[in-house]
Amino acid sequence: FLTGVSDLFRSGYESASKHFNPADMEVNVAGRSFLITGANSGIGKATAKEIAKRGGTVHLVCRNKERAEVARGEIVTETGNQSIFLHIVDISNPKEIWKFAEKFKNEHKLNVLINNAGCMVNNRELTEDGLEKNFATNTLGTYILTTALLPLLEKEADARVITVSSGGMLVQKLNVSDLQSGNGTFDGTMVYAQNKRQQVVLTEQWAKAHRNIHFSVMHPGWADTPAVRSSMPDFYQKMKNSLRTEAQGADTVVWLAVSAEATKLPSGLFFQDRQPVPTHLPLASTHSPPEDEEKLMEVLEEFSQKFKSTSPG
Repeated sequence: FLTGVSDLFRSGYESASKHFNPADMEVNVAGRSFLITGANSGIGKATAKEIAKRGGTVHLVCRNKERAEVARGEIVTETGNQSIFLHIVDISNPKEIWKFAEKFKNEHKLNVLINNAGCMVNNRELTEDGLEKNFATNTLGTYILTTALLPLLEKEADARVITVSSGGMLVQKLNVSDLQSGNGTFDGTMVYAQNKRQQVVLTEQWAKAHRNIHFSVMHPGWADTPAVRSSMPDFYQKMKNSLRTEAQGADTVVWLAVSAEATKLPSGLFFQDRQPVPTHLPLASTHSPPEDEEKLMEVLEEFSQKFKSTSPG
């Protein structure tokens, strides 16, 4: 059970890991295909490395070609696994995601999707499609990529979808009335936390609708990643000596992606350090009525179709 913020730092990982079963991770996933977004740095790259070490075919979905090629080279060199493929896609661009997914479906199989790409933009910025950037990346991008690839996942045995969220979502109640944060003062940290709450709701909704795929969402804890350094510089300066390593942050993602133990637990849960934890703090008024959750799904589906119909082919 989430006992406190201290659990999210390196010390929390170290105490939790005393109870891990190393055998869970001693698996060979050769022949299984994994797609990881935001895979050129931080938790995404650490996850890709661990899966590559275990023989998996890894598809890295990244926005920046140069950085992605460096990351791919590093993963191949370190793991000796040549089956590492690169796809350049901007997850904040819905048309691009659709185009990529349609092409990917014709060329590859997929066993595990890891939604790791995310952003925390501290000022209200719009994408070329007029979407608020945090929402476009964290929520809509995750929604479109996942729904577009579900038919591919449905074909496979032991298919899984893992979304990297954040404990920040505990402070937010789902708000479907202002998905693009157009009202009131814009606070990037809270917008990010709201998107992360939305990802938890998405996971729960998908788990109900797609019974033969195992869905999970997780909190990596506070890790020393480029994203934390750039979007939370003050926090980073204060806490840098107690942050988790990228590999520690990625541990539960890898466990959810490869272990047989993970899928013995119900689909749709929120994890921290290989354990399901509550998605609401005790006594917090963050629970939302089912109609709000349905509304979120409807709105995202409408957005997603709008961008699909305009994409060629």
